[in-house]
Parts: sequence; structure tokens; C-alpha cells
Amino acid sequence: MPINPEALQQAYLEACEAELLAFKPGNVSIHSTGNYLSVEDFRESAKASTPPLCDPVLSLGERIFRAIAATQDAVGCNTNLGIVLLAAPMIHACLNSPKGTALRENLRHVLDHTTREDACWAFRAIHLASPGGLGESEQQNVQSEPTVTLLEAMKIAEGRDRIAWQYTNYYTNVFDLAIPRYHSRLHLWGDEQWATLGVFTGLLRAFPDSHIERNFGDQFTEMVADRMKRVEQAMDLFESPEQVMRILREVDAELKSAGINPGTTADLTVACLLAVRLERLLEAS
Repeated sequence: MPINPEALQQAYLEACEAELLAFKPGNVSIHSTGNYLSVEDFRESAKASTPPLCDPVLSLGERIFRAIAATQDAVGCNTNLGIVLLAAPMIHACLNSPKGTALRENLRHVLDHTTREDACWAFRAIHLASPGGLGESEQQNVQSEPTVTLLEAMKIAEGRDRIAWQYTNYYTNVFDLAIPRYHSRLHLWGDEQWATLGVFTGLLRAFPDSHIERNFGDQFTEMVADRMKRVEQAMDLFESPEQVMRILREVDAELKSAGINPGTTADLTVACLLAVRLERLLEAS
């Protein structure tokens, strides 16, 4: 039985909202806004991007473009390009999955069969969102027509962008690191907000955030990983995660005062939350 698009819409909206409910140091949440964007900007972006993302008739590339175009119409800025790029293949995999197959298997098939047309639509989406430094390459530039498939374009960008790396490595960081960490932290703390924080800190400790590195190079890589280690140690030390709030506020203020935003890691966190929900839908279908 195919998954109902309405169920996919609900899963996507829930994942976006769950990420906003978690206190992620340096990033936007209900606990702390960013310098230019608010929680409502992200909520409106999620709402606007949902219908095209979950439209069963669209191709993968057009799914990406329509979602970004709808976001631009709603909020007029780049709030969710990374989220859409990560979510679209997973949702596409669910909409086109044979009965009884797992999300990871379906996703791999989708990524292996991307087309040059998918790349054309995705390039248009990236150009429309205008993210600083993303999409600039001597080999394939988003301002030009691509001559490669979307997966091949991501291969060119994977060394400088962690989202592109997910495409070429079949979301390894999501399935092998983020999802197991989500389940272990949810079992430990019994609260999705704190499990989400555990995913965020774990990803940041494991590898640098490409959004930060596009702005600052590697000058803050060790410092950010150290601050996430401090948060995790506090969470392991105290009986109640709420006792960590003081440290979270201190680290959040430190990162934001320096203009450090782990935006790519936040996008990967949404991808994890979405994948967890999509796996449940596939299991129940």
C-alpha cells in the first residue's frame, strides 16, 4: 500500500517542528532566536514547502525547486535549502517505494537514478535561495545549465558541503550516527527535545559544520566540538537534562556573539527526525 501523501506531510512538519523545539546552541530554536531569522520564519518555511515536497507527481528535482520557490514566496529568504535538499530524496523514496522495502534501500535507489533534469531543477533552487558560497564550482556552477546528473553534481561538491556528502554516501551520517543516537538518547531521557539535542551535539563532535567552514574556515572547528563535548558531559552528569539549561545558554551566547551558526548540522538533525518518522510509516504500510 503506497504511503498517503498527507502522512508524509505530517511527518515532515513534525520533524521541522521537533528540531525547533530543541535548544541547539548557535542555532535558531524556541529557546533562542538567530541574528536575522525567527522561529516563525522557519515554521512558515516548513508549512510552505510541505505541499510540493510531498506531491506524488513531481520528479525529485522539481520537488526540490517547487519547495524552495514556495519558501521564497512565503518568507523571502533562505531558511530551508539544506532541509529541502535532504528531505526531498527521502520523501521521494517513500512515495515511490516497493512494498516491504526499507527507507535506506529505497533512498539508495533514488540517489543512484538521479538525472540531469533533476540537477537542472536543483541548480535553479540553489540559485533562487542564494546561499553564500554554496553552488560555486569551476566544474558545475548553479548559474549555468548542468551537464551531469544531480548525484554527479553532488560528488563535485561533497568535499566542501556535508549535505552533498550525504547524497554521495547515501546518508551514512544520518543512518549510522544520527538515528542510533536519537534512539539511545530518547531511551535514556524519554524526551524528544533532549534526544534531538543529543543528535545535534553528536553530529557536531563527529565532523565540522560546512556552513561554519564556508564562513570561517576551520578556525572554530575545535572550539565548537569542545563546546558540544561540554554540553554532553553536563547532560551525562546531571540527573535532569533541564539542569543543563545554564550551560546551553552560555554556549549559545558564545557562539552567536561570534556569528557561529551550525546551520548544516541543524539541517542534518531535521533529516534524522524525518527519517525516524518515515521509517515508522514504511513499517506500518
